[in-house]
Amino acid sequence: MNRNGPFALAFHTLFVVFILAPILIVCVVAFTPESFLSLPTKGLSLRWFRAIADYPEFITAFRDSLWLAALSSTLSIALAVPAALAIARYSFPGRDAMAALFMSPLMVPHVVLGIAFLRFFSEIGLSGRFAGLVLAHVIVIMPFALRLVLAATFGIDQRVEQAAVSLGAGPAAVFRRVTLFLILPGVVSGWMLSFISSFDEVTMTVFIASPETTTLPVRMLIHMQDNIDPLIASVSAVLIVLTSVFLIVLDRLYGLDRLFLGQVKQ
Repeated sequence: MNRNGPFALAFHTLFVVFILAPILIVCVVAFTPESFLSLPTKGLSLRWFRAIADYPEFITAFRDSLWLAALSSTLSIALAVPAALAIARYSFPGRDAMAALFMSPLMVPHVVLGIAFLRFFSEIGLSGRFAGLVLAHVIVIMPFALRLVLAATFGIDQRVEQAAVSLGAGPAAVFRRVTLFLILPGVVSGWMLSFISSFDEVTMTVFIASPETTTLPVRMLIHMQDNIDPLIASVSAVLIVLTSVFLIVLDRLYGLDRLFLGQVKQ
């Protein structure tokens, strides 16, 4: 049985500390009683967590961000699944061009995309509307969904589908009961990565958001431009805790290995 040596253990420990240190610092700063960002602090206080209730625009923006991310990621997965099956299984003129088109948002800076969407939506009457935000986010997060669904599609054994057909299953039944189940890890991981990317998107969103459709990252950016209080740290700490609780509950109820890797939880 191979064991990690002292150097490997020290390296992994430092790497984990390097990754988690910014998150832990944000959480600690959120408990400061001071009116400014301070670390170390002279004590612990829930002052800035209670202050969130005094800013209902943050709560509204959080709700809008959740709805936007959920809708955008669901639409991107709905488009990514048939696109991935077509790209992975069929050879047709323009297949490589179609794959490159879906992946092209990764090559364009989000500032450029934001300006382009602002101009385009102004011309078609979607400027400042929620539908415009959804359309823009679907385009931006589509590459993440498609890449993970493609990886899952390339890895499935088509003999399982052929066996279902030989037993009398129709195309719809084969897709629903066999194909979709086989690519489920890629679909779930693609949806979650798309959700996170949409929820965190700020560079492009700041150009096309409006006072009625402001997402939480944009609201936090606006607040930081005019204030230096620890309110943003408290909001960030709440998001970190909610995300951690969600992942823990999901792991206990269903199993993260089963979702992302297709492994059955023991």
